[in-house]
Amino acid sequence: MTHIAVLGAGVVGVTTAWYLRQAGYNVTVIDRESAAGMQTSFANGGQISVSHATPWANPATPLKALKWLFKKDAPLLYRLRADKAQLKWAMQFLQECRADKADANLVQMVHLGLYSRDTLQQLRADIGINYEQQARGIMHFYTSQTEFNAAIAPTKRMQELGCERHLIDISNAVSLEPALYPIAHKLTGATYTSRDESGNAHLFTQRLAERCVKAGVRFMYDTEIIALNADAHSARPHVHSITIHPKGENAQTFSADSHVLALGSYSVPLVKPLDIHLPIFPAKGYSATYKVNPRAPHLAPFISLIDDEYKLVMSRLGDKLRVAGTAEFNGYNLELNPTRCEAITHRVQQLFPKGIIANSVEYWAGLRPMTPSNVPLIGRAHCGQVRHGSHNTDATFDNLWLNTGHGTLGWTHACGSAKAISLLIQGESPPVDFDFVGIKAQ
Repeated sequence: MTHIAVLGAGVVGVTTAWYLRQAGYNVTVIDRESAAGMQTSFANGGQISVSHATPWANPATPLKALKWLFKKDAPLLYRLRADKAQLKWAMQFLQECRADKADANLVQMVHLGLYSRDTLQQLRADIGINYEQQARGIMHFYTSQTEFNAAIAPTKRMQELGCERHLIDISNAVSLEPALYPIAHKLTGATYTSRDESGNAHLFTQRLAERCVKAGVRFMYDTEIIALNADAHSARPHVHSITIHPKGENAQTFSADSHVLALGSYSVPLVKPLDIHLPIFPAKGYSATYKVNPRAPHLAPFISLIDDEYKLVMSRLGDKLRVAGTAEFNGYNLELNPTRCEAITHRVQQLFPKGIIANSVEYWAGLRPMTPSNVPLIGRAHCGQVRHGSHNTDATFDNLWLNTGHGTLGWTHACGSAKAISLLIQGESPPVDFDFVGIKAQ
């Protein structure tokens, strides 16, 4: 039986392991943490949001970024650092802000999002997994007329691509989510996508990992991946082993027939020695989790919301409200910035002051693996510069696959990208119109 090593036990890695095992492969998952879903999947915004497909890189972003440059609580904070990789990524990001490229990237995101949402719903129906999911849809709401006007064209574009996101008036918005009633006079408009969902990504990842174990997947936790050992300069580059360092033991060699890289932001340094250059840079995202006020639970939202002006997403997870957002480009730094944390709570108190217990807040930060285009890298690894849709037939690895760079939509795209990579490894074409890496278009 072919043995496949999945590198990373976040939501992307665990879903990949599940679909590979279902396809009949012998699967081992390796991760440095002590359990699944302990890094970027731990406390994210909780949304399965096909409707949140507008790339960060779009024509409006450069001017906004300049305005935000010296605001410590800005939705997007770019820390100027003497880092060539960061500067190179920033230049590539600006190139993706062109209208034609932004539209092409939106198309990719919607296609993958629709496929992934369907895949998750089918998985849930098949195995009955529960993870505090809510199938109430997702609403974008606006307290800025400018931001609402800017959302009209992308909403219509998404409709053309099959995403059922619709413009709704304020009375309809308040009817769908009564918790918005106290601020109805501040709203300028909203959109609603009925088939989008929310749920606890950490809980999903851990419960699916348990199902994986029962299905025969092996997990190697507390194990740092030191290096991929490969003959990168042969006619067909090939990874022949991995150097790993289990906690409390000496470094050792691990072998598998094939490998899937699902390490998010940490994918970049691991493959750089193989002359694989991934255009991924970590964007630190913050979240705040509040207890819902048990005396007034109706004053906290049940429908998952997106506050587009402040770039915050909100999901009801049991008796808690998870609020996540912002992007801070500051390398691999995971320190919590009090100003940015307080800005989230300040906004939530403006919106739902009686719906949450503000002093119950738990703050968290995780590194989202952002590509300049926001489009993830799924497919065969190859030497040189990698981007979605790229392929280098002279230097494509025969047993190294990529499932990384999902940015802010890792939870949304996890099941779809995992199912797709499992089909690609089997030599099949996934039923989704997407620019896979290292795969020639048919």
